[in-house]
Amino acid sequence: MAGEAERRVIDGPAVEAALDGLGDRDVVREWAERFSVLADPSRLTLLVCIHYAREICVSDLAVAAGMTDTAVSQALRLLRAHGLVTAQRTGRIVRYRLADATVHELIHHVRPHPEH
Repeated sequence: MAGEAERRVIDGPAVEAALDGLGDRDVVREWAERFSVLADPSRLTLLVCIHYAREICVSDLAVAAGMTDTAVSQALRLLRAHGLVTAQRTGRIVRYRLADATVHELIHHVRPHPEH
């Protein structure tokens, strides 16, 4: 890009380090999309509840989160589509668990394990 070539660089190594760290911009866009999913308080509440329950069904998750079953189901569809949770069916019961290790770690920063 001609516009970028004309820009004045004050600290070339800093710019180079920043570009190396940035890496593939598509990965950054993917993470921005994941963060937008996490930015919703209801969805984040569900993820925190699932994390501490380890696995939980929709109706129990709705009780824990203070939401309706329908709202939980809709949010879980989005969370599944983004690969943040996974579901396992046992008979008529579907239980959800976290599927993303990074989200698991983030939850520890959002809501550390309670002391017992």
